[in-house]
Amino acid sequence: METDLNSIYVFKTNITNIDPACEMRKTLDEHQDIEQWSIDHEDVDCVLRVVSNVLKPETIIGMINEFGHECQELN
Repeated sequence: METDLNSIYVFKTNITNIDPACEMRKTLDEHQDIEQWSIDHEDVDCVLRVVSNVLKPETIIGMINEFGHECQELN
């Protein structure tokens, strides 16, 4: 199955490390509307990529902000 490029959202964050047991990881892993997600810790912008056909960027930013992290959509 191919991923629709319009359903991939890319964000600049300040997430430098993510503990396997942290709440943010559990939330992203278990969210029914998130197909995939990843954080590139090698990138200076700690890029978060989220694949979702349902969620809007504002919703994802709000979720990340709730965990005390900065999150800004990259175009």
